[in-house]
Amino acid sequence: MRLLRLAVAMSLSLGLAAPAAAPRGTLIVLNKSDHEAVLVDPVTLEILVRLPTGRGPHEVATSPDGTRAYVSNYGSFAMFRQGEQVRNEPGKTLTVLDLGSRKVARTIDLEEYRQPHGIRLSRDGSRLWVTCEGNQAVLEIDPAEGKILKVWRTGQETSHMIVASRDERKLYVANIRSGSVTVINRVTDDVKSLPTGAGAEGIDISPDGKEVWVANREADTIWVIETKSDRVSVSFESGGKMPIRVKFTPDGTQAWVATARSNAVTVFDAAKRSKVATIPVGPMPVGIEISPVARHAFVANTTDNKVTVIEVKARKAIRSFTTGNEPDGMAWAP
Repeated sequence: MRLLRLAVAMSLSLGLAAPAAAPRGTLIVLNKSDHEAVLVDPVTLEILVRLPTGRGPHEVATSPDGTRAYVSNYGSFAMFRQGEQVRNEPGKTLTVLDLGSRKVARTIDLEEYRQPHGIRLSRDGSRLWVTCEGNQAVLEIDPAEGKILKVWRTGQETSHMIVASRDERKLYVANIRSGSVTVINRVTDDVKSLPTGAGAEGIDISPDGKEVWVANREADTIWVIETKSDRVSVSFESGGKMPIRVKFTPDGTQAWVATARSNAVTVFDAAKRSKVATIPVGPMPVGIEISPVARHAFVANTTDNKVTVIEVKARKAIRSFTTGNEPDGMAWAP
């Protein structure tokens, strides 16, 4: 018995008794009509703090170390409210949040560039990429200095969402009204656009970097672009009405699509391009965020003022919670 107790004590001291818990992290939810970012404990769903942003915040990106978040203040809000007029007040700023102190750190003025929307941060945190719909442009920004380093013109209408290739040499931009994806080569500054489908909006890149999936909200289709050739390889039905966002699971085996007019999320086997599940989530799902360990997915029901929590493995909505008025863009801070 004494030897057994000694063995247990040694295993505990070496950390062998049980696997370490995954980092808790923080979920960031933007409330467009409240003009704020809400920090949420993703386990208890407790609201930790509400931080003011500019008017109509739409998307948010977090730094790799989890110390900063960057919010695009698009300006428009009340986007999908039936019987309510869209408030269109084009913004020109980014709000920088200090996640450690849970305070607003500063505001970056984008000068003549209007309606910032899609936003991505490089893996080392040294570069920030932002679409500006009002100028048909994509900006490259030094986030530390708030300085605009480069401007690329897409020449497309409503340049909305953006992702970067794994080596970060290329950027892919979904253009809603043009129904296209713009490919920007950051090394050569070459810019080209590929026609996809009507209402190209949702976009994500597979974790292995080989494919970009585009959700065409008006055509109700998904198009897949091979990043090696930058050509569309296949297209298929989205499994619902108004596919508006697409998000890969961290292991790349599944792609989750928010079908806003179907009040559901459709789940695809990424390799087979086949639908494996439809998950009802309530009115107008838009933003999707999946935890790094793929335990839960969070879906913003923007007209219902709720966020739905889905158990990823079971593909089942298990609860919902409220953050404020018109939740949409979300991000995970490690």
